[in-house]
Amino acid sequence: MARMTMIEAIRDAQDVAMSRDEKVVVFGQDVGYFGGVFRCTKGLQEKYGLQRCFDTPINESGIVGAAVGMGAYGLRPCVEIQFADYMYPAFDQIVSEAARLRHRSNKDFTAPLTIRMPTGGGIYGGQTHSQSPEALFAHVSGLKTMIPSNPYDAKGMLIAAIEDDDPVVFLEPKRLYNGPFDGYHEKAVTPWSKHELGEVPEGHYTVPVGKAAIRRPGEAVTILAYGTMVHVALAAAEETGIDAEVVDLRSIVPLDMETIEASVRKTGRCVVVHEATLTAGFGAELVALISQHCFWHLQAPPIRVTGYDTPYPHAHEWEYFPGPVRVGAALKTVMEAS
Repeated sequence: MARMTMIEAIRDAQDVAMSRDEKVVVFGQDVGYFGGVFRCTKGLQEKYGLQRCFDTPINESGIVGAAVGMGAYGLRPCVEIQFADYMYPAFDQIVSEAARLRHRSNKDFTAPLTIRMPTGGGIYGGQTHSQSPEALFAHVSGLKTMIPSNPYDAKGMLIAAIEDDDPVVFLEPKRLYNGPFDGYHEKAVTPWSKHELGEVPEGHYTVPVGKAAIRRPGEAVTILAYGTMVHVALAAAEETGIDAEVVDLRSIVPLDMETIEASVRKTGRCVVVHEATLTAGFGAELVALISQHCFWHLQAPPIRVTGYDTPYPHAHEWEYFPGPVRVGAALKTVMEAS
């Protein structure tokens, strides 16, 4: 085992995948010589050459469109969209081409591509570098959407995504790149060592696609979260002293309803936490599913703790984020409900 940051784990995952399969290619803006704006591809071009790790123009539609074509003809592209906010020019390629290729060709072609995107806020990147668009991808049939919360999962999930025969959107929480909250703010909590999530095996391994993980067992209330919010949920449970079970979804499509149902039926209460805005966020889908499948086990209405329905506030992003205080208040509310 080696201790790695999420950046190092993501870089190592691509290195492992490229070393095992010559059909894996990595490309995007600044990913080659420069090694990526966050250095997630540093050294790959030097090791594997210009044919397998290369820079592209600033053209997100072209990046994803080229990846779809490469995937259809047998390669396994792993491309980087420099920030998730930049994916909108490529959205038609993602939705109309990558997601539908298997079905529209009657399985004659597939799109085994992975689209990596740094997501969320926490680095004072402003409105066009801080969005959390995961619900947009979850709405699209034919896409898989994965969001790791720690280095171990980041490496294993990314390798699994690259090896998957269908298109995967791989969202990387920027606040976790160098550890929870990345030391950018005095409100940072929960270092890797506290929950032993920083140990990463060498070599090849995968984390099952669509399998959630219980990060903290509990009996009183279930907290559903993913990405950065897993650490916020853990902090809230510890600060309140409430016996909360924290479920890290890992991927939102496919969704591990078996683990979710088992937890909510056991506790009878549920709090959903995500960084994206409230209205039509993925939390709404989770609450709908919980109400449908766990209604007779609920002792209180499920509560969502999310970002606010406002344009992303550059100067006040830490007030925008769900934090341990807001999540703790939600926990107390569901515990007091009769």
